[in-house]
Amino acid sequence: MLKRLVAIAALSSLASCGLVYVSPKVIDADGNVTIVPLTPESVEAANRSKYVPREIPAVFFQTAGGTGTLRGAGATPEPTLDAQSRPSALVLRLPETPQRTPYDIGVGDVLLLATRGGGSTVEELSGLLAAQNRRQGYTVQDDGAIAIPDVGRVMVAGLTLEEAEAALFQRLLSAQIDPSFSLEIAEFNSKRVSIGGAVGTPTIAPITLTDLTLDAAIALAGGIQTPDLDYASIRLYRDGALYQIPLNDYLSRGELQKTRLVDGDSVFVDTEYQLGRAQAYFAEQITLSQFRQAARSQALAELQAEVNLRRGSLTESRSNFRDLLAEDAVDRDYVYLTGEVKTPGRFNLPFGRQATLADALYSQGGFDAKTGNPAQIYLLRGSGDASTNSAVTAWKLDARNPANLIVATQMQLRPNDIVFIAEQPVTRWNRTISQITPQIITSVANATN
Repeated sequence: MLKRLVAIAALSSLASCGLVYVSPKVIDADGNVTIVPLTPESVEAANRSKYVPREIPAVFFQTAGGTGTLRGAGATPEPTLDAQSRPSALVLRLPETPQRTPYDIGVGDVLLLATRGGGSTVEELSGLLAAQNRRQGYTVQDDGAIAIPDVGRVMVAGLTLEEAEAALFQRLLSAQIDPSFSLEIAEFNSKRVSIGGAVGTPTIAPITLTDLTLDAAIALAGGIQTPDLDYASIRLYRDGALYQIPLNDYLSRGELQKTRLVDGDSVFVDTEYQLGRAQAYFAEQITLSQFRQAARSQALAELQAEVNLRRGSLTESRSNFRDLLAEDAVDRDYVYLTGEVKTPGRFNLPFGRQATLADALYSQGGFDAKTGNPAQIYLLRGSGDASTNSAVTAWKLDARNPANLIVATQMQLRPNDIVFIAEQPVTRWNRTISQITPQIITSVANATN
């Protein structure tokens, strides 16, 4: 009986001295703590606070490939030869025979003006007639006129030689000059035909007062120079149309050789298929193919080396960042876990994404089911305002119904949040007993002694 009385007295003494276990809990003692039940509505309101997660360094998003370009030996040279195919037959396409018209004087032609010699007056021995006695030549200018001293400019372009003589006669009479003269074309420069292709010397042949025929034009160009008669043809370009005379037909038919040419015609001796050229084409294609293959191999080797260097640089940069992260030398945002959690400490907010209350709880092992009170899980958050720094909002999660944990997966965390889990009443009682029991035993032992 005495021992019981001593024990009771000792317990009362300890309690009165304030030595009984103190259990941490969330209370609004000073009016600075606002406890808000964690519901979908309160979660939506809490998540409106602005927070941009820290970004992981850009080096983690870069790849070793994708930016390099194939260089190698450079661009492949352009082929100089075109592929050829053997024609089945060369078609004869003749132009219509042009109408015969007198020669029209044109720009660039040189006219030779001559007058009769001898004169008895001073005027005849000087000025214009003196110049004309020297058989003066005049070039038709780009405006179609020739300039004669003391006479002026006489328009002659587009006129026949007879029409030009008549116009000049009238101008001489108007100038009161003896109209005894002769006019001829010294140089034919206004009308031309070009001859090229498989000929001795490509040239440009003028059209004069006499007809220019196809055989004469080819002769002026040195003749046809091709051994492949079966696949050669003479092509005539006239007024945007293309005509063709197979070479075998040309050589066997005289009327084709006498085809009359007109101003602006282009004659081209073409070989449809040349054996030597075909062989050279295929040899060139083989060489280009080998060049492309070698260039590609070289480019791939250079690109692989560049990728390896870039990959090594990226790996080193990422490794350095991980080392800094392991040494806690990188700025991070944290949430702190305390109370009845399995691993009290700080939870690192992830890079580049939002974390939730459920992430913080279960990434650290969750709460201790034996000691933690599932009805009192709190998320504590300061106001963030220096003037009301002591104001705290405590969102309370009641997890006695596990369905309420869904809300924890929606509640976003912010830097410096505190997750607190209160202890169960029985845990508080056990810890109180475990604290005071040694003291009671000591007190009873001292009393009995």
